[in-house]
Amino acid sequence: MADAPRFTTLGCRLNAYETEAMKAMAQEAGLSDAMIVNTCAVTSEAVRKARQEIRRLRRENPQGRIIVTGCAAQTEPETFAAMEEVDLILGNSEKMKPETWSSLGPDFIGETERVMVDDIMSVTETASHLIDGFGTRSRAYVQVQNGCDHRCTFCIIPYGRGNSRSVPAGVVVDQIKRLVQQGYNEVVLTGVDLTSWGADLPAEPRLGDLVMRILRLTDVPRLRISSIDSIEADEALMQAIATEPRLMPHLHLSLQAGDDMILKRMKRRHLRDDAIAFCQEARRLRPDMTFGADIIAGFPTETEAMFYNSLRLVEECDLTWLHVFPYSPRPGTPAARMPQVNGKAIKSRAARLRSAGDLQVARHLAAQQGRDHAVLMENPRMGRTEQFTEVHFTRDLPEGQIVQARITGQDADHLLA
Repeated sequence: MADAPRFTTLGCRLNAYETEAMKAMAQEAGLSDAMIVNTCAVTSEAVRKARQEIRRLRRENPQGRIIVTGCAAQTEPETFAAMEEVDLILGNSEKMKPETWSSLGPDFIGETERVMVDDIMSVTETASHLIDGFGTRSRAYVQVQNGCDHRCTFCIIPYGRGNSRSVPAGVVVDQIKRLVQQGYNEVVLTGVDLTSWGADLPAEPRLGDLVMRILRLTDVPRLRISSIDSIEADEALMQAIATEPRLMPHLHLSLQAGDDMILKRMKRRHLRDDAIAFCQEARRLRPDMTFGADIIAGFPTETEAMFYNSLRLVEECDLTWLHVFPYSPRPGTPAARMPQVNGKAIKSRAARLRSAGDLQVARHLAAQQGRDHAVLMENPRMGRTEQFTEVHFTRDLPEGQIVQARITGQDADHLLA
């Protein structure tokens, strides 16, 4: 009996979402004895890990057929075409088409072009695949947007994902209704540049309009937003933050730096004062709001004084959950041609940012002691609060359900209840 296709996902939540859609299409097509690697291109290290994973899969499965797709396959197909381990390369648009998978069939190798990667910039629609959610039974992810119209100097992703495309609101609402009927208690809206949702749709609605529509037309108990660009937060989104308890008080912000000169050299659209003002306003509207943030350490030309501005931003914005990225040059981006920061300095700055983040987490955990929280159970002994804080329990509780919990203690990075 042929083995079912095996998927490996690298990178972001959107990749994980798309892997689930590919699994369904591959199964429908009867694909077998294949290993599919869904790659990430956000850093050179991500591409290196993809190559490493491909070689590992070949060692473990000498006869298996390896298909490479995802952002790295889109941005540098020649890299993977040069690997003798790789049998087929699919672009980001091709991987989301049922006809791609049906054309492969059980015995596709030798019957099709080895590199199937078209111009991603010509894609004008986002495939709105209806999947049953993934991960645990507690949380479902819904893709509402793909691609990016901005050209930050450090980022290769627009060339892997194409220009911004939005899934129509009605399609999103119907999918969320279906997921709620299946028992999901939390839905997360995902995209590459989420706050650009709607710009390509008739009447150009904004993300806040979509959020309000979802909350008005569905019974989803908890709605969560993934990473946003705070400078693009619209009035309806701020209204939802202020008035809608089902919108979770946790926002992950694409900040990247806290120094104005570095932000300009990154071609970001906000300044440090904009970030601080947004966090203050969001917390004024929703006092229990917590923030995560992406910050890059050691961007080209960053001096110690510039870095210190980013370090101070952690406290000034009261950021809790930090994703710290030591800068590494990405070939093909303008930042890769700028004067680079010494590698040891980058490593040191990233460590200092992580230490500042650890201190913020400890403060947040300490502030929760004795409080009651609604916790969504991800497994019988662990769940997350509205602010996405991990909570551990001493006895089994029903997975996927929302339980009321009294916080009794804390560990290094989670609460006890």
